[in-house]
Amino acid sequence: MRAIVLASSSPRRREILKKSGLKFTVDASRNEEKVNPGMKPRALARFLSLQKARSVAPRHANAIIIAADTFIFFKGEVLGKPHTREGALKMLKKLNGGAHTVITGFTILDTKSGKRISRSAETRIHFRRLVVKQIESYVATGEPLDKAGGYAIQGLGSVLVRRIEGDFFNAVGLPLTMVVGGLKKFGVIIPRITC
Repeated sequence: MRAIVLASSSPRRREILKKSGLKFTVDASRNEEKVNPGMKPRALARFLSLQKARSVAPRHANAIIIAADTFIFFKGEVLGKPHTREGALKMLKKLNGGAHTVITGFTILDTKSGKRISRSAETRIHFRRLVVKQIESYVATGEPLDKAGGYAIQGLGSVLVRRIEGDFFNAVGLPLTMVVGGLKKFGVIIPRITC
């Protein structure tokens, strides 16, 4: 079995990938994300994931690297992670009562052969209409600060959501079904899937 490396420090991605039963190690990409405003959102997500995979690849001579990048797309704007409470408050007020798209791009890269695939997935999220005090209370928990769009759908942020269309795992940060399908193209056998 080839070494599988997840190029992400995200505990959410780690949890999702563990669900597949794969044995993998984590080597977080320290790649500086540079958003190219000229790229379409899905292409941008794939590009950012490829950059992360390439930044980790030189440290692993014979491995399969999995890298991903997730952001929110709302009214023509890419929303990443807010790093301050003010930033989170601003983002959540924008998203309040409306619908937005969570886009995750992922890349699987074989460091031995150079073969790679990059794909992207979208999940549509509909927010409840909240009063400012509710948003402020959520931001005060600290949960939004390292999450794309300023909320964690798998955590306390789930109460902000009215409806979801698409892959829940994608909204958390890794479209597991698509990743598993991609890994099969590299000859990676998923232990818990026998059919």
